[in-house]
Amino acid sequence: MAVVRVLIVEDEPRMAGLIRRGLVEEGHVADVAPSGEDAVWMAGSHPYEAIVLDVMLPGADGFEVCRRMRDGGVWAPVLMLTARDAVDDRVNGLDAGADDYLTKPFAFEELLARLRALTRRAPAERPTVLETGDLRLDPAAHRAWRGDRELDLSAKEFALLELFMRRPGVTLSRTQLLDGAWDMAFESKSNVIDVYVRYLREKIDRPFSRHTLETIRGVGYRLRAEQ
Repeated sequence: MAVVRVLIVEDEPRMAGLIRRGLVEEGHVADVAPSGEDAVWMAGSHPYEAIVLDVMLPGADGFEVCRRMRDGGVWAPVLMLTARDAVDDRVNGLDAGADDYLTKPFAFEELLARLRALTRRAPAERPTVLETGDLRLDPAAHRAWRGDRELDLSAKEFALLELFMRRPGVTLSRTQLLDGAWDMAFESKSNVIDVYVRYLREKIDRPFSRHTLETIRGVGYRLRAEQ
């Protein structure tokens, strides 16, 4: 890959030194942040092309650090390092805004390969805030509002609302909604979509005396474009 400037967020000096030395030997520029607090201000002050972020940090952990970076407008790709291979840890990292993860111990060649893949992508930009009527959704901050009132949505409710708001006025089938908000482990015959649409209506429509989330019998659901 072309020469890139990388921020390494790692509190263990030996590991940080090994990663930095390897990157420098490959011709890259690498800075080290020993704590999450250092990482947040460094990432906001310098134009890094990639960030290698350890999960286990003193004080704020890697998940919180990644959230703070994204909230602060830092959109450089983040490769998260974790000593744990639990699915929850990977999900938490990706939900926090990370682009990829690597489980310790790892081969340095794999870290380089993952950084090459991340830096080949187009420069990341903050996702656009979505608006449909008086509904507003910020994918980056993971927040949504009806008018001036913020909505308290679960992760799945938020994912469903985002799918609807990206295609207002379009009827989405249960299969499309499953593919967009769930993984392939769910059967298409499951009634999970119907359950979560009901939950969503209880939060975005009923308290406001609205009927914007419509059932299209035999097809699926639609968010009315005009509200």
